[in-house]
Amino acid sequence: MNKIALGLEVLLAEKVSLVNGARVGLICNPATVDHNFRHAADLFHRQPGINLAALFGPQHGIRGETQDNMIEWEGFRDPRTGVMAYSLYGEVRKPTEEMLRDVDTLVFDVQDVGTRVYTFIYTMALAMEAAREFGKRFVVLDRPNPIGGLGIEGAILEPGHESFVGMYPIPMRHGMTVAELARMFNEEFGIGCDLDVVPMRGYRREFWFNDTDAPWVIPSPNMPTPDTAAVYPGTVYVEGTKISEGRGTTRPFEINGAPYADAYQVAEYLNDLRLPGVYFRPHSFLPTFQKHVGSLCQGVQIHVLDREVFKPVITGIALIKAFHDLYPNSFQWQSPPYEYVHDRLPFDVIAGTTKLREQIESGVSVQEIAASWGAGEKEFAERRKPYLLY
Repeated sequence: MNKIALGLEVLLAEKVSLVNGARVGLICNPATVDHNFRHAADLFHRQPGINLAALFGPQHGIRGETQDNMIEWEGFRDPRTGVMAYSLYGEVRKPTEEMLRDVDTLVFDVQDVGTRVYTFIYTMALAMEAAREFGKRFVVLDRPNPIGGLGIEGAILEPGHESFVGMYPIPMRHGMTVAELARMFNEEFGIGCDLDVVPMRGYRREFWFNDTDAPWVIPSPNMPTPDTAAVYPGTVYVEGTKISEGRGTTRPFEINGAPYADAYQVAEYLNDLRLPGVYFRPHSFLPTFQKHVGSLCQGVQIHVLDREVFKPVITGIALIKAFHDLYPNSFQWQSPPYEYVHDRLPFDVIAGTTKLREQIESGVSVQEIAASWGAGEKEFAERRKPYLLY
């Protein structure tokens, strides 16, 4: 295990001048903690020289107030600090001029999971846009990418498929930290705000979360462990189908299934593909909420055997193909809406293209699907280079 200093800790120990004397708006969630599990809002509130003026929460809230997608909450006064707290996941997803009236500097400190569709990085992007529009400084405090900074996988989001789960042409697994993404969004994709980033100290690109001594706090209710983050770039696609992605179990996104399936048949189909670094164990489960609540589902649990060679994105697509190919009369795509998008199939919103669904429907092999991403992955690897910090 490697000792690192989080961006939050580097800021307070070495770079507090970035926020000293400023009226600060902090974008945070329950995982916004230091090594002693102290929340950044409380640290800022007690820090001499920092005037904590407002709090902003992404999806699921500042201190974990909400559970699921498409749930909104109104502004309130945070009982711990006494400052106003605003939702950036509802009718308003971008800070308004009124919200920023008493703010000089916006600070973003939220744990990401390394997958394009996770909404936190778009909350960051929209807040960066607001900072530019209203003349505010923007500071990003960096945290680890839980699934490492080397792997790049998946199709690049296509123009015309932008949404709150995909604003820019990046692959599903991008291999970047939030500070690196902020630099890319600001320069490559033209936000152009007054941006400062505070990198971690002691962090290396190849680190997965549990290679570090950083404290893990669930960044959202269905992301309980770093193991969940490891499979999420692939099994998040399952949200776009009527297969259960394991919500309502203790292993969401690792467990997937449906009432019409045969667990052993699904596992055999998938293991016969010989995908790298993974084993599919037959599994039955009873979701306590969400899809198929109260119905016995059969499918698989994904066991990552070697994370260095494991390919989460194609693994998730292979899983969907298994249900599509084995049970063509029962398999269904999920219906809209998905993350505020009402005019497209949720699977296409997640995929950032219609091509992937069309490949599955037309029987294109797993190997051919993965190969079709190759050129885009290589191009993105070059495109991201100027923005890497580690």
